[in-house]
Amino acid sequence: MILLIVGLLLFLGLHSVRLLAPAWRERWIARHGMGQFRVLYSVVSLLSFALVVYGYGLSRGAPAFLYVPPLWTRHLAILLTWLAFVLVAAGYAPANALRARLGHPIYAGVKVWAFAHLLANGRTSDVLLFGGFLLWAIAGFAIRRRQDRAAHLVPAPATVRGNVGALVGGTLLWALFAWWLHPLLIGVSPLRF
Repeated sequence: MILLIVGLLLFLGLHSVRLLAPAWRERWIARHGMGQFRVLYSVVSLLSFALVVYGYGLSRGAPAFLYVPPLWTRHLAILLTWLAFVLVAAGYAPANALRARLGHPIYAGVKVWAFAHLLANGRTSDVLLFGGFLLWAIAGFAIRRRQDRAAHLVPAPATVRGNVGALVGGTLLWALFAWWLHPLLIGVSPLRF
């Protein structure tokens, strides 16, 4: 469990620098260059993510349950993770309604993804992993929205192309992950009960 916690603290902490210490980040980049920042950021991200994955995998060997969710929460989680993938895709698609409305649909997608997994999983390691991502996404979404308002940023108006791109792209990625990658990488098929 310690490796999971350390990995989460490093991974989420690193991904919070831009939110919590933007001036420090800019000074570091000015002093060392964007290239060095990207390399260091990537290395620490990958190492901390590996710690999260390894720590989470170890915790599955001796699970401690905080709660046992009913079967219907798995069905709801499938629907919510589809929505999460669409939200994340909206963050990368050209101007679309979700980005225009939310400003930061990727944070919203992570929130929905984490909440869905908390509904369907009740082990201590699940609560740490998904609860950590949920808290990070809630804080990140609020901070970025506040920064946008302070800077008077207005998202671009939605286009049909952007809306279709977010919906189709998110749905295809969700299907790929649910049917193939989740069983392959996680060892659990979310579509089998």
